[in-house]
Amino acid sequence: MDVEGGLPAVQSTGRRRTSSSSWGLQKATLLLAYQSFGVVYGDLCISPVYVYKNTFSGKLRLHEEDEEILGVLSLVFWSLTLIPLLKYIILVLGADDNGEGGTFALYSLMCRRSRIGLLNNIHEGSLSAYNQKEPREELKSSLAIKCFFEKHYSLRVVLLLFVLMGTSMVIGDGVFTPTMSVLSAVSGLRIKFPELHENYTVLFACFVLVGLFALQHCGTHRVGFLFAPILLAWLGCIGGIGIYNIFKWNPSVIRALSPYYIYNFFRKAGQDGWSSLGGIVLCITGAEAMFADLGHFSKLSLRLGFTVVVYPCLVLAYMGEAAYLSKHREDLQSSFYKALPDRVFWPVLVIATLATVVGSQAIISATFSIISQCRALGCFPRIKVVHTSSQVHGQIYIPEVNWVLMFLCLAVTVGFRDTEMIGNAYGLAVILVMLATTCLMFLVITTVWNRNVLLAALFTVGFGSIELMYLSACLAKVPHGGWLPLLLSLVTLLAMSTWHYGTKKKKEYELQNKVCLDRFLSLSSGIGLVRVPGVGFVYSSAVNGVPPMFAHFVTNFPAFHRVLIFVSIQTLTVPKVSPDERFLVGRVGPPANQLFRCVVRYGYKEGRWDHFNFENQLLMKVVEFLEMQEEAADSGELSVIPASPRAQQLVDVDAAPTASCSSSSACEIDPGVVSKRVRFEERAGAGEEEEGEMKSGEVKTLLEERESGVSYMIGHTCVQAHESSPAVKKFAVNVVYGFLRRNSRRPAAELGVPHTSLIEVGMTYTV
Repeated sequence: MDVEGGLPAVQSTGRRRTSSSSWGLQKATLLLAYQSFGVVYGDLCISPVYVYKNTFSGKLRLHEEDEEILGVLSLVFWSLTLIPLLKYIILVLGADDNGEGGTFALYSLMCRRSRIGLLNNIHEGSLSAYNQKEPREELKSSLAIKCFFEKHYSLRVVLLLFVLMGTSMVIGDGVFTPTMSVLSAVSGLRIKFPELHENYTVLFACFVLVGLFALQHCGTHRVGFLFAPILLAWLGCIGGIGIYNIFKWNPSVIRALSPYYIYNFFRKAGQDGWSSLGGIVLCITGAEAMFADLGHFSKLSLRLGFTVVVYPCLVLAYMGEAAYLSKHREDLQSSFYKALPDRVFWPVLVIATLATVVGSQAIISATFSIISQCRALGCFPRIKVVHTSSQVHGQIYIPEVNWVLMFLCLAVTVGFRDTEMIGNAYGLAVILVMLATTCLMFLVITTVWNRNVLLAALFTVGFGSIELMYLSACLAKVPHGGWLPLLLSLVTLLAMSTWHYGTKKKKEYELQNKVCLDRFLSLSSGIGLVRVPGVGFVYSSAVNGVPPMFAHFVTNFPAFHRVLIFVSIQTLTVPKVSPDERFLVGRVGPPANQLFRCVVRYGYKEGRWDHFNFENQLLMKVVEFLEMQEEAADSGELSVIPASPRAQQLVDVDAAPTASCSSSSACEIDPGVVSKRVRFEERAGAGEEEEGEMKSGEVKTLLEERESGVSYMIGHTCVQAHESSPAVKKFAVNVVYGFLRRNSRRPAAELGVPHTSLIEVGMTYTV
């Protein structure tokens, strides 16, 4: 054998494999970049339709020279360069939470890496997926900031309220983006039909909005690949028309790339130039969506799509429209459509209308995602979340939110009618969200990235000064429509903060009034407790001790099931929890009591479960816990039960009309609606040991009780403020929180518990 002759062949094969793997990665990145056009950039790319119109809608006017046009173009260019490109694409995308982005991703990072948040959880420190990196030696400035927040509880409350404020502004964007985009696009009809009354364009916009929200239940996955070609066609149109207008009307507008024209603009326009910033800020709307939608894509794909396609096309579009305006100053209020050549007017109008739908879809989906995260972390009332895709878990639909958004969009469209007032409201909502992200990034850079405080200050001061300048101009327009986002965000913030406060007080009451195990067992023996056949699941937020709700039940009705499992479902401040680390199982008391505790952990981006499948998983985790109990050795601690391949074989769900159980290795169990077969595979040699037979007996007992029936116990609590509480607390807990609880989903419906097997225990919590 010629060994030396074979080496080049081996090296060639290795190179081919490496090149094949590299090409596969590049192909996947390009595919993600293509898909991102249909989800991420719609809001940002539709802005050229209305930016110049809103900028020159105030007192700012054009003169014989081009200083105003070149100044506005220079402001637009540098705003696009500094905010979407430099801040978000280059810097902020690096602050992802294991691939997830958005306001809550930044906050969850701070909650998990330090104690400056209020959503920390005692069971998230053991997640290996989020503790793989060796911690760096912390800087003194980082430690000082952490200690400062840890010592002052009020600062952590203010931080949470600040995050909720930013979130409520994003939800407000879900109202203004569809309204502004659709109404601006359909207003192009009045260019060709000047006699068309304003009422008809408003009516047409309302039809488009109703159709948009009516199709939300179908899910974006059904039309996802149709969105990207629409937006690419739109970018091609505005980029190509921009080049055409530059060369036809005024190629010298390229001078506006110099920041000198910004200085010259403010020197000549003065206060009118400062007021026009409220319209210029609309050119960066949608930049926050690039970070919020990071979970669906990769950082490289977003950076590639924006820098190669979106950014150049937007710059060309704004330059072309400025070149046209420099020769047609009379067309200020309709410059975008007037700048279109006659031959392409109708195709561009159709594509523009479709592009507004794409842009609106992006912010609506982001609103659904953010509200779902807030609900999972206990900052939003319980609502129904429908998962529209079995492959992509992040694609969801929330019926109540969808119809509320539609109603608000129609109300804003009919009430304001004018895109100028809607633009004033829209700009204020957008800039407040960006300012919130900038402030949170200061804490992320110092406490999470452990960088020098001077770098964090440079980031915050640099971008914060630009955003504060825009914010000052937007605040001046509060009487002219800017009050609406403030009102919407205030109502949303009140609801979210009150729900979080009430839920927190409810959990504190359960923690303070839980019953220790020894007292519970002594109480049980003293009242003549009866154990009835079956398995009982007791749902509560308590992770140790006996929930007060269950102790209250046993005191008044001294009986419970022979096998009892206390279930606590927790949402952690991490995006996802590995299936191997989802279940924590342990015993409660001696083995003869047949009492178990199971803590089920989910990430804030994860949905819930199919109830019957979840029930079987719980039982299987208890079975696996019993099989590995000799290793736990009565430690009294909860054990992580991994999702082993064997566990997947243990549960097999079939539809069957009957149920039977015997001593064989297969047992049919019937939950009352669907029957399930749980098959136990015995390990080799297990039947030869006495201890193994004892465990098999416990497993058999568990299955026999499962056959006797399953019941689910949930507390039906009424939370009331103490009589000595301040009036503000009474109003928040008794009125606002009580109203939200009465009008939110019931816990049983949220958990998917069958009504026929439900036991609700009424109890009043005085907080």
